[in-house]
Amino acid sequence: MKLRLNPLASDIVISIYVVISLYLRFSLENQTPISPLNSVVIGLCFVTILWVLIKLKVLNPNWFGLFKGKKHKN
Repeated sequence: MKLRLNPLASDIVISIYVVISLYLRFSLENQTPISPLNSVVIGLCFVTILWVLIKLKVLNPNWFGLFKGKKHKN
């Protein structure tokens, strides 16, 4: 059984994940002396986690319906 979220739930999960990861990243930068390179690496790690979940088809983003899907000709 493969875990898949519908497009609206995926959009909501991605939005919450981005907000929480940005909050954690900025609060970590304020609390500890961290170099800009380390900050970029942390950001790339957060983005990589999202990318992997989308590639594994766990998350199926629809971008809140902003973009039209591909239409197949029959």
